[in-house]
Amino acid sequence: SSRRSWGLLVTAGVGGTLLALYAVVIPFVTPALRKVCLPFVPATSTQIQNVLKMLENRSGSLVDIGSGDGRIVIAAAKKGFKAVGYELNPWLVWYSRYCAWRDGVHQNTKFYISDLWKVSFSCYTNVVVFGVPQMMPQLEKKLEEELGYNARIIACRFPFPSWIPDHTSGEGIDTVWAYDLKHSRGCETKSLEITPEMES
Repeated sequence: SSRRSWGLLVTAGVGGTLLALYAVVIPFVTPALRKVCLPFVPATSTQIQNVLKMLENRSGSLVDIGSGDGRIVIAAAKKGFKAVGYELNPWLVWYSRYCAWRDGVHQNTKFYISDLWKVSFSCYTNVVVFGVPQMMPQLEKKLEEELGYNARIIACRFPFPSWIPDHTSGEGIDTVWAYDLKHSRGCETKSLEITPEMES
């Protein structure tokens, strides 16, 4: 009888632990956007540094579309930006808020649980996007319609299909492309490749 009771307790404990792990882990690996399959993939330290290079000499508000665990937003806040992240996954948003508080930048950051297709980005002058190829054409159109003339859009991992980047940095999955909207709307485009020699 005692063995049976002990066995039931162990089974219940293991089952409860597995259920808790499932509840915590699944939101981190399921798609974060409804229109396209966009699983959470953390930004690398190199990607973050490349994004920050594209933000040098920039000011104004910043938004990270699909902000994941908040790494870009927090890094930008440390550089003085008032930074906002939009993320559909509530677990990631709560974790981002905790990380911002832990790093002492919670007063300069905000994180919202929201579908990017239902948000207007018209008030931002700096936009960071971690997307997938399937979403980039529609997002390109949305941003061109909503953003102001002086906006800069930084795409990570995948470029926009029609715009010509004004600046690039990195290689492989760490590549980032910066687009100045005033050029993408038909003005003369000045393309600058940031090479390792220039970075040093």
